[in-house]
Amino acid sequence: MEQQEFDQRYTETLEFLFSQLPMFQRVGAAAYKADLNNTLALCSMLGNPEQHLRFVHVAGTNGKGSVSHMTASVLQEAGYKTGLFTSPHLRDFRERIKVNGKLMEREAVVSFVERYRSDWSHLKPSFFEITFAMALWFFEREKVDVVVLETGMGGRLDSTNVVKPEVSVITTIGFDHVQFLGNTLAAIAGEKAGIIKPARPVVIGVLPREALEVVIATAGERKAPLVESARYDDPLPEIDLAGPFQKENARTALATIAVLRRRGYSISDDAIAAGMGKVATNTGFKGRWHILSEKPLTIADCAHNEQGLRMVMHELARYDFHDLHFVIGVSGDKDLSGVLALLPKTATYYFTAANVPRALPADQLQALAGEHGLTGEYFPNVRKAYEAARLYAKPNDVIYIGGSVFVVAEVV
Repeated sequence: MEQQEFDQRYTETLEFLFSQLPMFQRVGAAAYKADLNNTLALCSMLGNPEQHLRFVHVAGTNGKGSVSHMTASVLQEAGYKTGLFTSPHLRDFRERIKVNGKLMEREAVVSFVERYRSDWSHLKPSFFEITFAMALWFFEREKVDVVVLETGMGGRLDSTNVVKPEVSVITTIGFDHVQFLGNTLAAIAGEKAGIIKPARPVVIGVLPREALEVVIATAGERKAPLVESARYDDPLPEIDLAGPFQKENARTALATIAVLRRRGYSISDDAIAAGMGKVATNTGFKGRWHILSEKPLTIADCAHNEQGLRMVMHELARYDFHDLHFVIGVSGDKDLSGVLALLPKTATYYFTAANVPRALPADQLQALAGEHGLTGEYFPNVRKAYEAARLYAKPNDVIYIGGSVFVVAEVV
């Protein structure tokens, strides 16, 4: 009976977090807060745990999840008790908050919400603000040595930008969330560069020139040493993550580790090799170029913007297959013209919608795709779309599932 009672309390806690607090991944713009006031108030309520922890702070349009997990894996192998904060989750809310790859305990989630819920009610915080506060509280309670902290969106006004990191990291910069971050690469770069702190080093991946100029200028103004991952020319160790751009992500992660070494972290070459070779095992990383089956080759990937899907198309072109079956669902608040223009007209499409309010209805996606010469049927849910693709695909075909993180979450 006690277990049943706790299960009910946990379910009610998650329902409160998902339903009563705005969640950007589900509802979109209504959840976005364009300042840090709530986060600062929540941190103060908790005794400012962000001042007592050490951080690696990671932003970027694409690749930040991979770089965060790679960096955390290496730190774990080096013997550091490592907190990892990422978003969104695929299946379990607690995927967002891990220590040494283990999910935050359900008891801790319930304890945090029940303890502080009445204190923050007047703030009307967003889902992300509460989740970040919960992570700080948990990491301090667990006495972690270092936290790898992934931004939610942007950087300058992201809730995570209340920390003073050991090193800031900007993986890539491209067009995404333009309604919040700006519709030029320079504007988006300005938001991402907001995580750069005075005199703290910043590692950058390969950036477009327009974005690079902004980041270099910001780093110069703040006297932050700038490290370009492209200049990291040590041989890359074996990486257990497949898919587009993982070598570039690995260079960014390894450049970050090199900065941490210079800052006094004891990280051996053996720890680097082991960490890069066991990212998925050490951290539970999934949903990026996730192989679901071999015949037909079935790949699920969370790429959801033009830059990410361009890399996906480039990677798929390297495979030898007969026909491509594309299970796709998207968010309704994105400009899809650039994305749809990238997709191959020769593929068979299975249009669908994830089970979230923000999803674009499948019939509307089918109509928009048709304007770009993409043809296929639409299905009421992701499962039925996936089943149809499996029914029609031959052993030497490829099934690709993506367009939205929430589509991938329903199949992995």
